[in-house]
Amino acid sequence: MTTAKSNESAARPLRLWPGIIIVAAVWAARLAAPAVMPGPLEELMVRGFSSLGGTLAIAIWWLLFSRASQRERWAIAGVMVAAAIVPLVLGHQSIGVFWLVMYALPVLCLVLVLSAAAARGLAQRRALMVGAILIAGLPWSGVRIAGINGAGIAEFHWRWEETPEQRLLGSAVDARPAAAPATAAAPAPDVPVEPGLDAKHAEAAPAPAPTAPAIAISWPGFRGWHRDGIVAGVRVGTDWGAAPPVALWRRPIGPGWSSFAVAGNILYTQEQRGDDEIVSAYRVSSGEPVWVHRDAARFYETNGGAGPRATPTLDGGRVYSLGATGILNALDARSGRVVWSRDAAAATGAPVPIWGFSGSPVVADRLVIVALGGTLAAFDLATGGARWQAGSGDGYSSPHLATIAGVPQVLLVGSAGTASVATADGKPLWSHAWPAGSTVAVQPAVVPDGDLLFGSTSGLRRVAFTRRPDGWNVAEGWTSNGLKPYFNDFVVHKGYAYGFDGAILAAVNLQDGMRAWKGGRYGQGQLVLLPDQDVLLVLSEEGELVLVRATPERFMEIARAPGITGKTWNHPVVIGDLLLVRNGEEMAAFRLPAAER
Repeated sequence: MTTAKSNESAARPLRLWPGIIIVAAVWAARLAAPAVMPGPLEELMVRGFSSLGGTLAIAIWWLLFSRASQRERWAIAGVMVAAAIVPLVLGHQSIGVFWLVMYALPVLCLVLVLSAAAARGLAQRRALMVGAILIAGLPWSGVRIAGINGAGIAEFHWRWEETPEQRLLGSAVDARPAAAPATAAAPAPDVPVEPGLDAKHAEAAPAPAPTAPAIAISWPGFRGWHRDGIVAGVRVGTDWGAAPPVALWRRPIGPGWSSFAVAGNILYTQEQRGDDEIVSAYRVSSGEPVWVHRDAARFYETNGGAGPRATPTLDGGRVYSLGATGILNALDARSGRVVWSRDAAAATGAPVPIWGFSGSPVVADRLVIVALGGTLAAFDLATGGARWQAGSGDGYSSPHLATIAGVPQVLLVGSAGTASVATADGKPLWSHAWPAGSTVAVQPAVVPDGDLLFGSTSGLRRVAFTRRPDGWNVAEGWTSNGLKPYFNDFVVHKGYAYGFDGAILAAVNLQDGMRAWKGGRYGQGQLVLLPDQDVLLVLSEEGELVLVRATPERFMEIARAPGITGKTWNHPVVIGDLLLVRNGEEMAAFRLPAAER
C-alpha cells in the first residue's frame, strides 16, 4: 500500500509552465545580452543577475508551486545543491562561486525543468531527475577555466589537459641562459623618503651603478615613444593578397599580457614560467633567447589567467619592469644583471588588486614611476630608493607623461577618474572624476590644442585645462558614447579618435564627439596607427593581422592575414617593416610588405 501510494505521488502531474517560463526568460536574457548591451561588463551583469534571479525563481517554483510531493521537492533540491557545491570542493582552482553562478546554475535549472517535463507522470520520475541533475552537475569538477575572452565568455577545458604553459615547461624550449647575478651592494647614499614609505628599502639600496652605455632604443616600451600607439615614418604594402606579411619566426612563450620593448637586435618582455615571474630578452632577428631574470612569484586570477600584465621600459641601458605582485626591477639591458630590485607593493602599502598590478613603468626626472592600482609611486632611478607616492584606489592603466599648459606632469587613470601630479615630487595638480561604475583602463590622449581625451566603458570624454595662479581649472567639453573602450587603447589622427567600441572599431569626431562610422568585428584586440598612410594596423583578439583605413568617411578594411594562435590582448609593436606580436602562448615576428609605389 505504501509503495503504491508513493508511486502515485511520484507520478502525479507537475505544474511545469512556471518553470518553463523562468528558464526560457533566463536563457533569452543570456543569449540576447551581446546584442543589446553596450559592453562586455554590462553583458556580464545581465548574465549574472539573470542566473541568480532565475535560480531563485526556480527554487520558489519547485519548492512551493510544482505540485511535487514534499519528499520529492526536498530530495531534488538537495541534489541540486550538491551538484553545485561538489565542483567548489573537488574542482579546479579556477572554478569559483562566480563562475558557477554564471554557468553551472543556469544549466542545472534548465536540466531540472527539462527532466521534470520528460519524466512527467512516470513512476520513476524522481530517479530520472536525480540522474539528469547529477550528469549535468558533476562534470563541472572535471573542467578548468582558461580565462575569459573579451566578451566575458569563459574558455573551458578539461582539467587534465596540459596548458600551453605546462607544455612549454616540459619542453627544451624552456631552457634559458641565466642572467648575470647582481653585484654586491655598497652602502646606499641618503635617499629622502616620504612618510608612509618603507624606509628599509631606501636604506638597503645599492650605490648608483656606473652609467650604463647607451643602447639604440627602437621601441622604449608600452605603446611606443609617447604611449600613444602612433608609428610615424612607416609605410607598408596594403595588397596582402599579392604580398602578405612574412613570418620570420615563431616561438612559444609563457603566459602574460606584456608587450615588448626593443633596443637594437634585442626585444624584452615579461612572462610566467611555473613559480617564476620572469623578464626575458630575445633576439629580434631569430627569436632566440639572450638572457632571463627570474623572481620567485606567481600571479594568477581566473579571468586573465597567469602571468605579469605590464610591459618593460627601456632607459639609459637598463630595463625597468613591474611584476603583477609588485616586484620592481632595474636590470642591465645587455646582460640582465640586477642593478636593484624592490618590492614596490610593500614599500608603498598598496594591496595587490584582483587583476594584479598592470601599469608599465615610466621614466622621468631621474625617477622610475609606477602605478600600483590607483597609487602612483616614484623610485630613484639609480638606487631604487623610494621618493614619493600619491593617490589611492584601484585601476589598470599605466602612468602617462604629459605637458599641459607648459607644466610636465604624470597622469593616472583609475576607477575614480583621472589624477595628475608633478613628476618631481608627486604634488597633486588636478583631478577629474568619472561616473560611478565606469571601467577606466586605457591611456589618455593629448589632442593638438592641448586638451585631453579620456576613454572608459561609459564613453569618450574631451577635457580642457587652464592654469591659474590659484590652481587648475578643469572643464569638460563633450562626452560621447560613440566609442567606449574597455582595455583597448585608442589613437588620435587628423581630428578623429579611432578605437574599439566594445568589439567593433569606431571613429569619433574630436570637435563634437559624434561618431563618424562603426564597423568590423575584431574582438577585444589592439591597434597602432601608421599616420603616414592613414592606416590602422589591428591585431585582433583571435591573433589576426588587419589593416583598416584611418579616415572618417567610412569603415574600410583593406587587408587581412593570419597572425598568431590564441587569445591575444597584447599590444603589437611596429619598427620599420618589422611587426612583433605575442599573446599568452606564442610570439612571432613578421616582415611587412614594402609600400606600393
